[in-house]
Amino acid sequence: MARVLGVLFTLESVAMLVCGLFAYLDPHDAGSRGLMPLLVAAGVSCLLGLILILSGGKLSNRIPRREGILIVGLGWVFSAVLGSIPFVIGEPNLSPAAALFESVSGFTTTGATVISDLTEWPRAILLWRSVMQWLGGLGILVLFVALLSGSGGAKFLFRNESSFQSEQASTARIHDTALNFLIVYVALTAVCLLGLKGLGLGWFDAVAHSFTTVATGGFSPHNESIAYFSNFANGLLIEIWIAIFMFLGSTSFLVYVVIKSGRWKELRRLEEVRWYFLLVVMGILAAWAVGTMGGGMGALEALRGAVFTIVSIASTTGYVTANYEQWPVATYFIILALMLVGGCAGSTSGGLKVSRLILLIRAAWQEVVKAFRPNQIMAMRVNGNQIDDVARAQTVLFIAIFALMSLGSMVVVAVIETSQGIDFATTVSAVLATFGNIGPGYGDVGPTDNYGQFQPSTQLFLSLLMIMGRLELYAILVFFVPAVWKKY
Repeated sequence: MARVLGVLFTLESVAMLVCGLFAYLDPHDAGSRGLMPLLVAAGVSCLLGLILILSGGKLSNRIPRREGILIVGLGWVFSAVLGSIPFVIGEPNLSPAAALFESVSGFTTTGATVISDLTEWPRAILLWRSVMQWLGGLGILVLFVALLSGSGGAKFLFRNESSFQSEQASTARIHDTALNFLIVYVALTAVCLLGLKGLGLGWFDAVAHSFTTVATGGFSPHNESIAYFSNFANGLLIEIWIAIFMFLGSTSFLVYVVIKSGRWKELRRLEEVRWYFLLVVMGILAAWAVGTMGGGMGALEALRGAVFTIVSIASTTGYVTANYEQWPVATYFIILALMLVGGCAGSTSGGLKVSRLILLIRAAWQEVVKAFRPNQIMAMRVNGNQIDDVARAQTVLFIAIFALMSLGSMVVVAVIETSQGIDFATTVSAVLATFGNIGPGYGDVGPTDNYGQFQPSTQLFLSLLMIMGRLELYAILVFFVPAVWKKY
């Protein structure tokens, strides 16, 4: 375990060094303000990594489930802690709690920020924000899984790192699938980057936005987010290009693996993607209709805003081109519903995932039918896989736990922030936007605001929610259940 974590932290230090090299060469960074914070953070991360590598045993092809749990949980937590160092010692610096929030938001691809003015920060540290999201997009441990066997702990790591349903890998070993995912991820990023450069963005903006678009993270080096480019000559084309790759990033990567291998017939069984596409289209049409009829916007203006906003929210990216809080109230519910659902399993997006929505709807339909036909035997399939009673119960339980923890977390945030006069919309959306890894919400955490007004204890609590949401709850909750560990 120590050796795996050591390699992970060493690779993180390499990413920091690359950003440090950019700081040294960047002509826009007077005095290379971002260089020393990144070098110090890289040194600390590398030192810790080397200590763990030297103190750990031989790197095994098999990871026991218990160690797999520890690697997933500790890997994410300590990667975020190390990633926060440049924000603490860089200028202008953040408090430790705020810096950890920013780092966790990056690695979990949430996109929530505590920074009110990004122009004050060196471009190298803003690049590090984007790199964090790219590393966290597919899961910072998937690289190891690609090199490990497809059994035992490796399978556990992959499932928790990528929202991947292990039943879907019956025709290929887990490490082969992980490697294919990485190839697709890099290819999508490269195509997105070249497209943005061709549309007129500078190399810095193209790299930063391609990293956070494909990772469905939403960090932008500009305060206005993607609205910064809206008035460019190719502003509309830039929005369309980014929207396309936000959708591609939030679509199950199994689709690309199937296409890459030429197994075209298998595409028909991946119904989750069809459902997701339908949800996005319905959301766009509904928001467009509401904006046109009740929002006082022209048809084309409403369509442009609806397309980008709905894709951004459904993919849990969180980029903005318009302040959707100024739209009619009906759009609030459309956006909230898409926030909760999220994208597909096996993608870079957050949320509950469309596959769970499909299963929940079909399970509810079957229960209604059984109320009148109790003796009828009904089979259930999702993505071509047979769903048994255990899988149904697990999905319903997951959604129930998510709902209960969301309600409890809202109470916690409201109590902590009582002296600050937090309102209902801010409380609800702050919890849902962090727990679902979305980013922007409503109220004081809306698309034009940030999370910097929260107290340090609230920022730390929301950071925990982001990690739990990214790791599908159980990989973190198990740390708080001692009885589980005693059984090993």
